[in-house]
Amino acid sequence: MRVLAIDQGTTNTKAVLVDESGAMLARASAALTTAYPQPGWAEQSAGDIWASVQAVIARVAEAHGVPDAIAIANQRETLVIWDAATSAPICPAPIWQCRRTAEACARLIAAGHDAQVVEATGLGINPLFPASKLAWVLEHVAGARELLAARRLRAGTVDAWVLWNLTGGRAFATDHSNASRTQLFDTRALSFSADLAELFGADVRCLPEPRPSDSRFGETAAGATVLPAGVPILAMMGDSHAALYGHGVRAPGPVKATYGTGSSLMTLTPGRRASSNGLSGTIAWTDRKGTAHALEGNITVSAQAAAFMARLLGVTDAAALTELALTVPDSGGVSFVPALAGLGAPHWDDAATGTITGMTHGTLPAHLARAALDGIAQQIADVFEAMERDVGHPLTGLRADGGASGNAVLMQMQADLLGRPVETADVEEIGALGVAAMAMAGQGVAMRLPEPSRAFRPGAADPAARARWAAALRRTRA
Repeated sequence: MRVLAIDQGTTNTKAVLVDESGAMLARASAALTTAYPQPGWAEQSAGDIWASVQAVIARVAEAHGVPDAIAIANQRETLVIWDAATSAPICPAPIWQCRRTAEACARLIAAGHDAQVVEATGLGINPLFPASKLAWVLEHVAGARELLAARRLRAGTVDAWVLWNLTGGRAFATDHSNASRTQLFDTRALSFSADLAELFGADVRCLPEPRPSDSRFGETAAGATVLPAGVPILAMMGDSHAALYGHGVRAPGPVKATYGTGSSLMTLTPGRRASSNGLSGTIAWTDRKGTAHALEGNITVSAQAAAFMARLLGVTDAAALTELALTVPDSGGVSFVPALAGLGAPHWDDAATGTITGMTHGTLPAHLARAALDGIAQQIADVFEAMERDVGHPLTGLRADGGASGNAVLMQMQADLLGRPVETADVEEIGALGVAAMAMAGQGVAMRLPEPSRAFRPGAADPAARARWAAALRRTRA
């Protein structure tokens, strides 16, 4: 069985053709850009997202023919809004990083609604999630309410947008993992909640049908892509959930960490779980075996911090930054808190801004480079420790993926900070493999998943490192 897995991310869209042995027969990638039109805003063109999906499908299919099925993994919490009659977006898509609704969320929290929302969704009120974004669109985008009244408005996460276009508008659905990240989905009832929508000022009438992750979501329409009509779409998952599945995690214990633009840490829990330590309860996936639940921590700026510091120091890229960092044994007491779009889990401080502390006359560019890598690892450690407090026992280790997981210096720093082994795989496309495996499992086919290729064992860590980081966080938040 050959599955064409679409991995639609923030910085690029990838297509990977996978067979049941787990072999990646073909790859293609198309870059995407993010616009920051105002402070705190972050958005992408939904049209560009779809065009990138068409492009990567074409590159793979033209060389390798028609796949047996399609599976979709996607950037989460990004909201696409379109007119069902024309399939045209009515505005740019506010992505997960967008903070334009921070004040509206703060008002809801001040009014005492956070506990109610957490109880239903597992998620604390935050502009990260699409609920407040949809309310913003209904209030500020011309024609949105008229389209809603005419039953023409469609609003969904990226999986729903890609599915709509693949099927020529015949299928309007999402999976439980993506739905659980909207803050409009009751994770106990497995349905969108009209009460939650009313609280935020949104509306469930424009939302997609939520289904298990291994559903048959629809079939390709003729002319939508280079593929013929009738290729089934057999799985959809949020990219972080797909990565957890791709790492082979099926029981509580290990933690998955994706090192991308931002980071997501996720660990399975025995049942539905609310966090007391700044994390989110979420649905990992739903399949024929039932619903798997998880705890998750989302970091707003993670590996992007290295690119930011590279630009600040005038070096070419994150690889060059790492080479510079290796010229000094440590950060020289410098800390960089990359709160470039506020702080995510477990701190959740939208007002925080990026901060560099601890500089002296002896500070060199190399110390700043080292501090940037350390800032990435420290944020991961914050979430990992919060997870341990929530579950009440030590977690066994970290399984890392994403582009920055290929940075051996960063991974060793991470293992040292956590005091736990960090395992990585040679393949970057672990989310694509995960959703392909989900599609095959739904058909009774067991796909082989990649084994970890490198293990970083914890060594001696600077005993003052965590305390220095905590002090830098306090200054950042002040």
